[in-house]
Amino acid sequence: MSRIPDHILVIRLSALGDVAMLVPVIRQLTKNFPHLKITVLTRPFFSPLFNEFENVNVMAADVESVHKGLSGLWKLSREIKTQKLDAVADCHEVLRSRILKLFSGIKPWIYIDKGRNEKKLLISGKKFEPLKTTHQRYVEVFEKLGFNIDLSDPMFPPKPDLPKAHKSLETSKPLIGIAPFAAFPTKAYPLGLMKEVIEGLKGLGTVILFGGGSEEIRQMKELSALFDHVNSIAGSVSFADELKIIRNLDLMLSMDSGNAHLAAAYGVETITLWGVTHPFAGFAPFNQEPENALLADRIAFPEIPTSIYGNKAPAGYEVAIASITPREIIDKIKEKLIQA
Repeated sequence: MSRIPDHILVIRLSALGDVAMLVPVIRQLTKNFPHLKITVLTRPFFSPLFNEFENVNVMAADVESVHKGLSGLWKLSREIKTQKLDAVADCHEVLRSRILKLFSGIKPWIYIDKGRNEKKLLISGKKFEPLKTTHQRYVEVFEKLGFNIDLSDPMFPPKPDLPKAHKSLETSKPLIGIAPFAAFPTKAYPLGLMKEVIEGLKGLGTVILFGGGSEEIRQMKELSALFDHVNSIAGSVSFADELKIIRNLDLMLSMDSGNAHLAAAYGVETITLWGVTHPFAGFAPFNQEPENALLADRIAFPEIPTSIYGNKAPAGYEVAIASITPREIIDKIKEKLIQA
């Protein structure tokens, strides 16, 4: 581009983890270009993720109601036009955003390269090697607009105060977050084994359980009742307060899920458990050592990764994640807490 834009629209409507992965990229972007005005188009629920940035505004895309369907997208495109944008960084590249481009007529409109062909080769087993990270794919979108971003030396905001209702979590012992669930069963560690992990963390610190969904909330409430060192905040805090608690963690244990990306976006040591998915697909949490990813046994389950998102797996692969032993997880947590 001949001129660097003054005001850009950044599009990422979903999902939680993908939106969270934008945060460290935008953080570096705002550092390098402090006078750049940024408007992020995303779902209303995700707005607190961008509260830390003074020059970032969130434009809510309510695609379930007022912005639903073609008429809703037309309305949204008219709202976008009022922003007087110089360019669009489309970090989602879905049908909705393509329709918005058509309706708005804004140029330049740069799409993310999702690497679909490379991911197909990875899943097929024809080419088992690390792909570009999603963070790097986001960076490349901004680079095409003239913004150079280097993520090799990231910065993170200071820890905020804990929400008033959770001041009791302030102790001298480490705060260990655990997000035991995932979007698909193939990515979730069996609850019985997770109980063994939690049992093994006694005396190491306070465990805080994260998650959502009525069934998950019920199970985490029951789980927390079994242990004196465990608290469940699932379903009891706003998303903004949940982020404050996550930012105060010393360590997060998560599946291949959004909570891993939330923690990593704020510089929290993040250990992830991988079942039928694999970090080679580019969805490893930000700025984490490769050793923080504990993987299912690919000798016993050689078709891993069976899919990018964990929604597809051959018969018998639903137990792949259980090949990661509780002892492996406990030892890794202890190792990281000692290093901290």
